[in-house]
Amino acid sequence: MSEKKFRLESDLLGELQVPADAYYGVQTQRAINNYKISGKTMSDYPEYVISMAYVKWAAAAANKELGALEPKIADAICAACKELTEGKMQDQFPVDMVQGGAGTSVNMNANEVIANRALEILGHKKSEYQFCSPNDHVNCAQSTNDAYPTALQYTILRMNRHLEEALKQLVASFRKKGKEFKNVIKMGRTQLQDAVPMTSGQEFEAFADNLEEEIANLEYNVNLLTSINMGGTAIGTGLNAVPGFAELCAKKMSELTGENFVSAPNLVEATPDTGDLVSYSGALKRLAVKLSKISNDLRLMASGPRCGLFEINLPPMAPGSSIMPGKVNPVIPEITNQVCFKVFGNDTTVNFAAEAGQLQLNVMEPIIVECILESMTWLTNVMHTLRSKCIEGITVNKEHCEAMVKNSIGIVTALNPYIGYKNSTKIAKEALKTGGSIYNIVLEQGILTKEEIDKILDPENMLAAHKVPQL
Repeated sequence: MSEKKFRLESDLLGELQVPADAYYGVQTQRAINNYKISGKTMSDYPEYVISMAYVKWAAAAANKELGALEPKIADAICAACKELTEGKMQDQFPVDMVQGGAGTSVNMNANEVIANRALEILGHKKSEYQFCSPNDHVNCAQSTNDAYPTALQYTILRMNRHLEEALKQLVASFRKKGKEFKNVIKMGRTQLQDAVPMTSGQEFEAFADNLEEEIANLEYNVNLLTSINMGGTAIGTGLNAVPGFAELCAKKMSELTGENFVSAPNLVEATPDTGDLVSYSGALKRLAVKLSKISNDLRLMASGPRCGLFEINLPPMAPGSSIMPGKVNPVIPEITNQVCFKVFGNDTTVNFAAEAGQLQLNVMEPIIVECILESMTWLTNVMHTLRSKCIEGITVNKEHCEAMVKNSIGIVTALNPYIGYKNSTKIAKEALKTGGSIYNIVLEQGILTKEEIDKILDPENMLAAHKVPQL
């Protein structure tokens, strides 16, 4: 085995060995040594690396146009950034997502990788920073405090597209089941008690509409993230940035990415503010709440098979017990519930971290980054899983559902307009006491004729608003 080679780099704290073939440098190496926390690195979020590269690309292009960077150096930086946006060098971002320093290690990881690749493009060796410096050139007119949150905002914009696509596909799957089950009558329930009849189709269409609302909500909240604080540098005053950089950098970001980025109207306000991230995290939580509620409903409807509701059948995905033969569990709705619980917790963390910002900077942004990106990743994955491994394979037990409706006390509600609430209550009590059916009791007591009760209890008269028919 050959001995690993290192190069020696130095920073404010002194010298440190860095792997000779690494594109990252000394500050990244310190972060590797300091932060062994989450086990998740920048490399685990490719969209994050790509977004950071676009930020650095836009900054270099703006600085070149404004005369703050030599064209040759700026062009090399832009070329290195372009390679990162194409997915190259993803393994050169080993910094833990959870860190101190308000994201400085992430920003410097990007600066160092870009600088060392730019050095190669210029014909120099790695770490010959006198020709292209991570700080003086790649980070020109920037601070972690504007580059880091801007990269996060663009990451969310990119990842939101995948999230919304997964959600749209899930909605379509529920919609398809709604049409498939449109003629299956079943009992609706409130407070887990028999209520009034409906169809399984109505239930699944309701799931589809319930989730479809979240597409617009995500769109609204993600669009808040197009206002960026690039050019604010450390605290929003723009120190060390040339005049016009903020507006031009936002313009370059828009040109490079196709998004409509604008420079925040007040950079001092925008630099410590995380309100838009709180709103977006809240949108993820709202989606998770709905997904979890629907998963609960699916598990209830599939309960049994002999001693539960047994209205639907979920696709069997795995043996359900190491001791109980034949048992199959609703594992896909269960994992969906658990992902949603994680999103709830992440949102709570985002709220605490946003509140903990002090004065001109929020140093807790790294945990906000990790929580939001984790929630987006998990939700996207679980919606694909829920759709492909559960919803698409659901079948309905039509005869069982219809039998439960006919035997239900709940159909007495349909009699109210004809015999009154008091008489309906009396019939319901009799049915509960004797175990008899509402249908038979009404006939036995001569309250209505068979023709009359059949007309009242026709499913078409119980599944939607309608004019009370004349008997």
